Amino acid sequence: MAKQTRDAEFTEFVASRSGWLRKVAYLLCGDWHRADDLVQETITKLYVHWAKASRATNVDGYARRTLVNTFLAEQRTSWWRRTVRTGADPDIAATSIDLDVSLDLRKALAALPPRQRAAVVLRYYCDLSIDQAAEALNCSSGNVKSQSARALETLRRSLVLVPALAERTS
Repeated sequence: MAKQTRDAEFTEFVASRSGWLRKVAYLLCGDWHRADDLVQETITKLYVHWAKASRATNVDGYARRTLVNTFLAEQRTSWWRRTVRTGADPDIAATSIDLDVSLDLRKALAALPPRQRAAVVLRYYCDLSIDQAAEALNCSSGNVKSQSARALETLRRSLVLVPALAERTS
């Protein structure tokens, strides 16, 4: 009976958070297929450790940290460099956004080193404080500040070079 309750709790959590995890994973890696793989691996790790995860004071934070650690661990291996996909992204319905600016931002975000990208995603997409991001990245608050500052400077420089964006902002 306890296993059924455990599985039901886990299934409910995954059903309610899988879309959010997928968005965070996409922002980290820049590829929907790879984001799906990251989420699947994260969900598998969560299931194996669900007894510990479900006792955490912030289950979303536990899941987010697992996702970020999975992404960063993958960056340290060479297999992902050999399996880069090319081709069109899947069709995704947009809700009145400027697609050109969105694509420019995604390209600029994808060009960042993995830890800088993770810092920016955690701080500005997940809206975490510096200390929360440091905990998720397993580093110091100063490291999060410097990684974020470097990433934002790189993003500013790369986005200013985009003529369409420069015209819109002037």
